[in-house]
Amino acid sequence: MTTMETRTLGRTGAQVSVIGLGCWQIGGGWGDVSDADATATLHAALESGVTLFDTADVYGDGRSEQLIGQFLRELPETDRPFVATKCGRRADPHVPAAYTAENLRAWTDRSRKNLGVERLDLVQLHCPPTPVYSDDAVYDALDKLVADGAIAAYGVSVETVEEALTAIARPGVASVQIILNAFRRKPLERVLPAAAEAGVGILARVPLASGLLTGKYDESTQFGDDDHRSFNRNGEQFDKGETFSGVPYEVGVAAARKVAALASEAGDGVTTAQLALRWILDQPGVTAAIPGARNPEQARGNAAAASVAPLDDDVLAAIERIYDERIREHVHATW
Repeated sequence: MTTMETRTLGRTGAQVSVIGLGCWQIGGGWGDVSDADATATLHAALESGVTLFDTADVYGDGRSEQLIGQFLRELPETDRPFVATKCGRRADPHVPAAYTAENLRAWTDRSRKNLGVERLDLVQLHCPPTPVYSDDAVYDALDKLVADGAIAAYGVSVETVEEALTAIARPGVASVQIILNAFRRKPLERVLPAAAEAGVGILARVPLASGLLTGKYDESTQFGDDDHRSFNRNGEQFDKGETFSGVPYEVGVAAARKVAALASEAGDGVTTAQLALRWILDQPGVTAAIPGARNPEQARGNAAAASVAPLDDDVLAAIERIYDERIREHVHATW
C-alpha cells in the first residue's frame, strides 16, 4: 500500500490523505458503473494511499454508501479509511423546514446502516437551503448526535462563499466542502483564510470541473442521458455550478486546452488532471481534494497527483491568467 501525504481535517483532528476519493460516481449520475468496477475502484484508491472517502446518502439512493459499507467489512480495522458522508438532500421538498432534529437523526441512522458502522466519522449538511446555515436548532441537533455517539463530527458542503463563511463561524463545524479548482478560484479570497484561522478543514470538491480539467474532452464529446453532464448543464436538476463548475461547456473545453499545455512544464508524465489537482494542494488552507473516479485507472492516476512537485510561480501565474481571461466572467460573481 502506497503512503501519501496527510493533513489534519480541521476540527475532526483526523489525519487524511491529501487526495481523497469522491464516491458520487460509484452511486450514479455519471453513467453506469457496475458493482464490480465500483469495488475495484475503492480498492485501487486505498492501495494508492487514499485514506479519505467522501460519499452521500443520495448517491444512487444509498448505493454508494452500501458499496463502501461492503468494502469496509472486507478490511482489517487498521486499514479502514476515514469516511465522510452527507445528508439532507433526501428531503422532499428540499426546504429549510425539513432540517429538523428528527430528520437529521433519521438520515444519520440510515447512513450508519448503509455503511455498517455504529458511528459516522463525519456527516456534512449536503448543500442545504441557505437559511439552514444560520439555524441554531440545526447545529443543536448535530451537537446532540455527536454527544450521543452517532457521529464523531459534522461539517457542511456549500454552494457559495457566503454560505461557507457563515458555517466557518460556527464553533462545532469541523470542515467545509466547497467547489474549488483552477476554474473556480473565488474561495481563495476569503474562505480559505477564514477556515485556516478558525481551524476548519477544507475539502475541495469538483476538483476537475466534472472532467473538464482532465483535458480529455472536446466540443464533440457526448455524455449519456443518465450523466448529469447531459441533464444538468443549465441547472435543471440541482445547482448549475455542480456541473462543469458552472462554466459553459465550450468555454471550459477551450480553457482546458490551455491548462493541458502547461502539464509538460510540471514534470515528465504529469497529466492535465494531476496538474489541476496539484494546483489545489498548493493552495494554503486546503486539507484535501476529492476527485471522483469511475474505474481503478482513474483512481490511481488521481492519487499520483500527491507525488507531483509543487507548481512553480510561472505555471501558477499562467493558470491564473487562463482564469482571468476565459473563465472569471462566467463564474466569479455567481458563487
